[in-house]
Amino acid sequence: MRRLSDVLKEEYGEKVYKLSLSSGCSCPNRDGTLGYGGCTFCSEGGSGEFAAQTAPIDRQIEEACARIASKTDASRFIAYFQSFTNTYGDPERLRALYLETIRRPEIAILSIGTRPDCIGPEMLQILTELNQIKPVWVELGLQTARDETAEAVHRGYPYAVFEETYYRLKSAGLQVIVHVIFGLPGETRDDMLNTVRKLAALKPVPDGIKLQMLQILRGSQLAAQYEEEPFPLLSMEEYIGLVIESLRILPEETVIHRMTGDGPRALLIAPLWCLDKKRVLNTLNRRIREEGL
Repeated sequence: MRRLSDVLKEEYGEKVYKLSLSSGCSCPNRDGTLGYGGCTFCSEGGSGEFAAQTAPIDRQIEEACARIASKTDASRFIAYFQSFTNTYGDPERLRALYLETIRRPEIAILSIGTRPDCIGPEMLQILTELNQIKPVWVELGLQTARDETAEAVHRGYPYAVFEETYYRLKSAGLQVIVHVIFGLPGETRDDMLNTVRKLAALKPVPDGIKLQMLQILRGSQLAAQYEEEPFPLLSMEEYIGLVIESLRILPEETVIHRMTGDGPRALLIAPLWCLDKKRVLNTLNRRIREEGL
C-alpha cells in the first residue's frame, strides 16, 4: 500500500500540509434543487467542520498557514476545498477563486471536493486549465456504489453518473480521489467491499481513496433517524477488518489518502470509539504490519 504522506514526501522532499478552505459554494442537495435537503449523513457544515469560515481566499490561506507555522516550519501546502460542492456555482467566479489560490507560491496542490453530477463541460475545462499550472485533485463523494443505499441516504445520483464523470476527469488528465463510507444503514459487509471492488476494477484505477466509518453527527438527518430508531453501527474491530480487506483489494497504484475519520467531538453522537483516533490508527497500523500489507 502507498500512503499519501509517503508519496508527498517522495515527490516534494518534505511533509506537505493540508489547508482546509472554503469556496463559499452551496450544494444542489442542500439548496432545494434536488429536493432532499442534503445527504442524510451530512452535517450542517457540509462535511467540512474543520474548514475556514468564508472570507477572502488570501486571508483564509494566510490564517491557515499561520496556524500550521506555530507547530512546524512547513513551506508547501495542499489547498483543500472540502465543504459542500466546490464546482457548484458561477464557473467564472470559481475559476477566479481557484486561479488566485493555485498561483500562490506556497500552494503545491489544489484539491477540490465535489459531486459527480456537478462537473459540466465548462467546469471540466476550468479544472483542466488549472491542472496545467499545478496538480489538481478532484475528490468525488461516492460513499457507496450501491444505488439502493444511495437512494436511502438521499445522495441524489446513481452510480452510473459517478462512473461517467470519473472517466471524463481521467480523460482530461486530472487526478481523482474517491471518498467511501463504511457502515451506511442497510449495507452488508459484502455491499461495502463491493464498492471497493468496483473502484479497483476501474481502468485507469483511482489515483486515491479515502475510507471512513459512518459517523452520526448532530444536525444531520441521520442523527434524527438514529435517535428515533437506533440502527447497528460498526464496531472498531469490524471497521478495521473492512479497511484491511479493502487494502488487499485495491491496486498498488491507488494511494491511500485516509483510513479513518475524526469528526468534531462536539457534534459526534456515535460511534464514540472513533474519537480515539490514535488508538484506531495504532491498531490499524499493527494489523497492516501483521498482514504484510
